[in-house]
Amino acid sequence: MNLDLKKIRPIVRNALREDIGKGDITTNLLVPEKEMVKANIVAKEPGVVAGIGVAEEVFRTVGRLLGKKGEVTFKRLVRDGLQVRKGETIAEVRGSARVILTGERTALNFLQHLSGIATVTRRYVEASKLASTKSSVGIYDTRKTLPGLRYLQKYAVACGGGYNHRMGLYDMVLVKDNHWRIVESRRKKGFVGMGLEQLRDRIPREIKVEIEVDNLRQLERVLTMDVDIIMLDNMELPLLKKALKMVKVARRKKGTQGPAIEVSGKIDLESIGKIAKLGVERVSIGEITHSVRALDIGLDIVE
Repeated sequence: MNLDLKKIRPIVRNALREDIGKGDITTNLLVPEKEMVKANIVAKEPGVVAGIGVAEEVFRTVGRLLGKKGEVTFKRLVRDGLQVRKGETIAEVRGSARVILTGERTALNFLQHLSGIATVTRRYVEASKLASTKSSVGIYDTRKTLPGLRYLQKYAVACGGGYNHRMGLYDMVLVKDNHWRIVESRRKKGFVGMGLEQLRDRIPREIKVEIEVDNLRQLERVLTMDVDIIMLDNMELPLLKKALKMVKVARRKKGTQGPAIEVSGKIDLESIGKIAKLGVERVSIGEITHSVRALDIGLDIVE
């Protein structure tokens, strides 16, 4: 997944509009307009970097806003997705002190948050590889993202070695527990033609269909349907093992690999190893976007 400047520019502009408002009062009072400096962006702890291009776009945009276009240069010293050491310089910024100081916090906010996501994702990826004797499990993100930042957060997941689940409600069918409740309620009332079994017939073939199940009764039913992915949600390990045995039997009867199996819910760095050993293809984890700690990254004026 590569950064699309057309998508990140409005995000950057909104963030700067929120922070700068009518202007950086402190910098404008203390820093001469023609002051030039050099600053290093430094990792204060080890981690995986994500968002260097976003930070660069922040300083570029601030330069335009302050009428100092071209007065700041941004030199990337590492690329997104690389592991960095504590104290390692990620990038160098040279030019207008006013531009650098005005954009500092916004650039670091993006860089710290996205690098935090990439770092945690990498931990899950490595933990699953260590545990699984078979092919590695795909670590997937979810839609549990900050409003307006989904594109960037999913980019950071990819930088950490993870995979992107659907981007939104529009690009994939995913039947969740509340869909089940409504559909089953209608079925009991005698409504026909809108059930789960009819899903595939009502959409183009290229759109993937995933159905979430949280018990063996639901799983048994879904295994008879034409779906691409089955999500085993919030299952404790003993129940999960029983579910996977059912999947194995169904695959053997059909003589095909059948739908991919995704596990989700209450997964952490301790449990991911146990799940990876079971041989599932996918694990989706909300934590990697909705509650990560920002990676400690700073900007230091050096000359």
